[in-house]
Amino acid sequence: MLRELRQKTLGLTRSRYRRSPIQSAHSVGALGGAIGIVLAACSPSPPTPTVTILGSITGDGEATIAEVLAPFEEANGIDVVYEGTDQFATVLIARLTAGNPPDIALFPQPGLMADLAREGDLIALDDVLSNEQLESAFDRQWLELASVDDRPYGIWARASLKSLVWYSPPVFAAAGYEVPSTWEELQALSDRMVSDGNIPWCIGLESGAASGWPGTDWVEEFVLRQSGPQVYDRWVSGDTPFSEPAIASAFSSFAELVQDGDRVLGGAVGAISTPFGDSPAALFDDPPGCYLHRQASFISTFFPDTVEPGRDVAVFPFPAMNPEFSNVLLVSGEQFGLLSDTPEARAMMEYLTTAEPHRIWSQAEGFVSPFRGIAIASYTDPNTRKQAEVLASADTLRFDGSDLMPGEVGTGAFWEGIIDLASGTADLDTVLADIDRRWPQD
Repeated sequence: MLRELRQKTLGLTRSRYRRSPIQSAHSVGALGGAIGIVLAACSPSPPTPTVTILGSITGDGEATIAEVLAPFEEANGIDVVYEGTDQFATVLIARLTAGNPPDIALFPQPGLMADLAREGDLIALDDVLSNEQLESAFDRQWLELASVDDRPYGIWARASLKSLVWYSPPVFAAAGYEVPSTWEELQALSDRMVSDGNIPWCIGLESGAASGWPGTDWVEEFVLRQSGPQVYDRWVSGDTPFSEPAIASAFSSFAELVQDGDRVLGGAVGAISTPFGDSPAALFDDPPGCYLHRQASFISTFFPDTVEPGRDVAVFPFPAMNPEFSNVLLVSGEQFGLLSDTPEARAMMEYLTTAEPHRIWSQAEGFVSPFRGIAIASYTDPNTRKQAEVLASADTLRFDGSDLMPGEVGTGAFWEGIIDLASGTADLDTVLADIDRRWPQD
């Protein structure tokens, strides 16, 4: 689908036989005409217009991207060259520094996109697309999440819902458990599971160099649901320190849970040593090793192949903790940003505001599309359909906080602090003070 350009070479030979002056004159004219015809017929065609895209999606996801962009290639005669890398930020910055940026970048973290926008490396989309195009594609909250200083810079590709709890319906039915709809009901369900000799939660914090990030999602969930979006926003932007009571309370709630061996499979040691992708497997053991797993949409790609969505595993939204903030949702996702203002790149960004690429993407993968025009009924996976319902009903969306924070904190001290807190290597006050100390100073 993503075609490669090929170059052709031509070779011409000369005739060496002798001619009379008259014959030579006529022959030269004929030869000149013939050469013109040969050159016109055999000279290389103009290069095919190309759009280059750099993204963090690799492996099977690259085939999906090729499928998503194929209609654009075929309709416009433009080749799309996609490069996937697990070192996205490093490669992108290196190419920008070398003066060789891709035309478009598929950003997994909006923090980097915002930095590049403020440095002038990204092109604001209101210079390229009309407000009508953007507003017909995405609702207000998604447009705000893709904006920097009130100007749009990103077009959403796909979304991951993070405020989700996974469980097994047949296991619940066999134990007589019911899906909770409030925090109090969730706590009562956990207490009952413990009384039954069962372990409610499975948590995996291990992720190589990124170990700890699943715990940041728990803390973000608690901040958002205990203290609300305004406190969350001030915290993420650095205006509220980690050591403030509202943030400390969220960390404390996480520590209390993860260190409880009755409520978490393996307790803190089990959580720290279990890879996040392996952690939901215990849901499907016989007997189950745990009954609940809080994780984002993408965890479904780690389920055993024998697990059938809707039958063996289902999902419900993480319950509200504070009635003032009863319908909030934590999300993440990837978005396209424009780095080169070429006609081909503009055409690509316009294509991404239409329904076709989002319809293809949503059908190919178990991700919810932020695009307005994707009907909930079109999702064939019952779990993805449920997530689309949850997303549609949410009053307030907030993006993953660690992805918005400066890298030294969000993907550094915050991750490390989660492991230190869970393991007991450092107490709560020490962890929070260390993270605050490492926040970059203006």
